[in-house]
Amino acid sequence: MKTYWQKGGKQKRIIIIGGVILLLLLFFLRDDYQPALLFLRKYIFIILLSVLFLWFTLSKFRAAVGAGKRILILIGIVAFFVTGWFLGWNTGMYNYMQTYNVFNNLNLVEIDELPLTRNERIQPYNNIVTMAYESIGETQEVSPPQLVRVDSVNQWTMAVQPAKEYSWQRMSDNTEEIFTVASTSPFPRFAGENRIPVTFAIGESLAFSRNTYNAVVQRFNFFQLFTLEPSEVFYMKDDTGKWVQVVSLIKWKGFFFPYPSYGGVMIIEPGEHDTTDYLERITIGKGTYVAPDQTQQYPFLTKQNTLAENVSRLQAQSLQFLGGFTDPLPWNMETAVKIPDLKDDENQQPFVTDFDFADMPYDAYNGLHHWFGLEPIGEERTSLAFSVLVPADGTDKLYYYNHGAKKEGLAGVSAMPLKVIESRKEYDWSVNKPVEFRPFIKKIAGRKRMFVISTVAAKRDNSKKFDGAATPDLALIDTEYRDVIWVDAKHPSTWEETILKQMGETWQTSENLSDEVLNSSKKDIDLNQENPLFEADSVLRKNEVNDSLRAAAQRILDSLN
Repeated sequence: MKTYWQKGGKQKRIIIIGGVILLLLLFFLRDDYQPALLFLRKYIFIILLSVLFLWFTLSKFRAAVGAGKRILILIGIVAFFVTGWFLGWNTGMYNYMQTYNVFNNLNLVEIDELPLTRNERIQPYNNIVTMAYESIGETQEVSPPQLVRVDSVNQWTMAVQPAKEYSWQRMSDNTEEIFTVASTSPFPRFAGENRIPVTFAIGESLAFSRNTYNAVVQRFNFFQLFTLEPSEVFYMKDDTGKWVQVVSLIKWKGFFFPYPSYGGVMIIEPGEHDTTDYLERITIGKGTYVAPDQTQQYPFLTKQNTLAENVSRLQAQSLQFLGGFTDPLPWNMETAVKIPDLKDDENQQPFVTDFDFADMPYDAYNGLHHWFGLEPIGEERTSLAFSVLVPADGTDKLYYYNHGAKKEGLAGVSAMPLKVIESRKEYDWSVNKPVEFRPFIKKIAGRKRMFVISTVAAKRDNSKKFDGAATPDLALIDTEYRDVIWVDAKHPSTWEETILKQMGETWQTSENLSDEVLNSSKKDIDLNQENPLFEADSVLRKNEVNDSLRAAAQRILDSLN
């Protein structure tokens, strides 16, 4: 380069112009090469170790005299990298060390009792996806649904955006609409007030600088390019009631075996696609960065679901080290656990669940958490070892309840499908699958009792995906007694009554409960059902009240006219 520079003015101009072009490309295309920077960050220790080893061995290779020594050095280099691949990736040792780093940096809180659940969602994830696609046109698609809090109600939200198969629409159109449906409704309605007209020039399916990933990465500063990466996209209302995109960020920490953690969010405002917007996107990107320690300054981000599931899964899995660093190794495994992923289920743990920590001595909020039901490592062992609750808003805590240490003998998630199938032998289970076994915890008959709730999803013979059910069948499984209670999806307020009717006598006999305890539980259920202010987690009941109020208001207006 120096020799070329000294040849004359023309060569100098070429080098200067080429350098300027290279700098501009590095600036404008940083979203394209950022994955390479993240790769360096994720594997910095391994890369440095490999470079140092190569430098040392190659210097020895050059200094060696004789072919024999050089061949031995080359064999040593090959053996080093083969051994590193085998131990690091093939045996999973790299992930092992990474997970151990996660465990060492967790803010663990062991709880002595489980919180109650509330606002149980009815439809499983893939049914929501299927029904959303039944409500859009050919050139459209929906973004992955996310369960978030909207106006104090848990709702599935997703954007209606240009389909990835139609390139022109991805370049020219905006995201013009958002679906928002109540998660507690057995019949989600993708029409009327549930279709929110809102324009985003940035979207998950849009092309080039208008793609959410690209726009967010362009917003990163130099150091953030090495440490942050965008994850899930959520649609929710901000503190002014305006709909915004909230992009969850993953931050990579540590030098030895870096691990992912909650990195805050990027908030993207709605707006039209225009020249000013274009210039901003390609230069400094789009979005307002909110660091994890600044989240409390934005009330709409607290008690919300903004945590990347990849982060919470690794945090939950790291509980395998509760028994020590060597406990997950094959000759120990006293407390080693796994996250059970069911092969017939398309939506794996975590399940976003609304928990109520009221009257419990823990600094935990009432609201959305990522729930995991961990089980022992062995395939044939299907007991529930731990319940893990990770605050969905990225709060630096992890709550866990140790079922195994308390010797409760509860059945785990992977044991549940066969119990549901066995309870209804008349079903054609080749085209119906029980899916998403999520927690249902209520205080019945004198104490808190844990069930898992499952929805039966229909599936065509030749289909790889589940199809949305118009009237979902719901099953509650008692994790302690292993009995299956089928409940009415349309009337959540009757679920506890149904449970008590089916299980009451069994509990009374097994646990020596008095008639007073059972009768007291029945009275509490009856009082709740009779109370007009009681929120029974039933959208149908709320709709009936709203319809009555609207009808009364209309009658008053008609009489005045």
